[in-house]
Amino acid sequence: MQQARKILPSFGIQVAIGMVAGVVLGLLAAEMGGADGAIGTLLHTVGQIFVQLLKVLVPALVFTAIVGSIAALRDLPNAARLVGQTLLWFALTALIAVSIGIVLALALQPGRHSDVALASAVQPGTVGTWLDFLKGLVPANLLGLTASTKMADGGATTMLGFNVLQIIVVAIAVGAAAVRVGAAGEPFLAFNTSALMILRRLLRWVIALTPIGSAALIGDAIVRYGWGTLSSLGAFAATVYIGLGIVLFVVYPTLLALHRISPIWFFRRAWPAIQLGFVTRSSVGTLPVTQERTEQALGVPAAYAAFAVPLGSTTKMDGCAAIYPAVSAIFVAQFFGLALHAGDYALIVMVSVLGSAATAGLTGATVMLTLTLTTLGLPLEGAGLLLAIDPILDMGRTAVNVAGQMLVPTIVAKREGLLAAPADAPAEVALG
Repeated sequence: MQQARKILPSFGIQVAIGMVAGVVLGLLAAEMGGADGAIGTLLHTVGQIFVQLLKVLVPALVFTAIVGSIAALRDLPNAARLVGQTLLWFALTALIAVSIGIVLALALQPGRHSDVALASAVQPGTVGTWLDFLKGLVPANLLGLTASTKMADGGATTMLGFNVLQIIVVAIAVGAAAVRVGAAGEPFLAFNTSALMILRRLLRWVIALTPIGSAALIGDAIVRYGWGTLSSLGAFAATVYIGLGIVLFVVYPTLLALHRISPIWFFRRAWPAIQLGFVTRSSVGTLPVTQERTEQALGVPAAYAAFAVPLGSTTKMDGCAAIYPAVSAIFVAQFFGLALHAGDYALIVMVSVLGSAATAGLTGATVMLTLTLTTLGLPLEGAGLLLAIDPILDMGRTAVNVAGQMLVPTIVAKREGLLAAPADAPAEVALG
């Protein structure tokens, strides 16, 4: 077994090979029946099964990991400081990202270089409001379950989901209660530790399928979305991706270097999760891999990572909640010929820094965009202009989200002297 492992390339290389294979299969499927052909159907089915395997572990994994982290954090003298530092860096990096989005949108003016038809300006079905923040915090039930009903030709279909933010709130409360009751809570905490170990073993089995899942997901994306829809909104898409690239490859490496953490070392170890976020388009779906890479590959203490990473998966979204709504709001204003003033740009910053928590657990960046538009008083129909290419943009947005969700715990752990540098780490990440 050990010899077989040595023959196989690293996990990141395996995922990269899977993505290349997915591109080839996607192009092949596009020529052989498209999404409804045999290859297209196979890619979609395998991709959806892989995402479902990841998501099925999320509720139990988040709950047991946070309960365990609460129990472990009680022994750390700087637990409150860790929480404060995490939230501060969440806000700081969001501020940097939204500022980049505003500057790029003003400089490139994508709303004045668009061929999108005005007829596509329709209100989206889901709209974000600030009341969603309170609704998202207060658990509807102990399991954090949500239900939605979708009408179709064959009748109504009810689907169950979960709100990660509510699971976090419940887990923190349960963990705190178990610690406070003293000896009576120890059997529960011991059971929780055992359950967490079992879930992590299951997670490792699912993660081993990542190269296959990545191939299926990237192939399915090519078949279903392609790049043809980018033509009418090319300037807008380019502005968003330039902003995402600046944050991912300039801002994040700069912050790492300032903390004497090698950017190359960080990205080499974080890249499998970033790649997976790109193809799954889901921070929550990628959460198990994100947490595993943060703890095992980046050396962030498990007790702290179990708190910071799940929280980041719902509230740390530099792609969806900072760059994208900033560029989109300015695009809408430019498209409709509406002037924005200094106060409006300040509101964009405020919504981006604070608003991601208000939309946690809701679906897609459209909710964040509509929250920004309503706060600025811009027409909600503008969101409809951008829906055609949203899946393509969502791939880049989610990749940046996942990178930020690993970056902040790594930086905070380094600042607090908790980062356990692996043996093959360069001197820049050595402690002391």
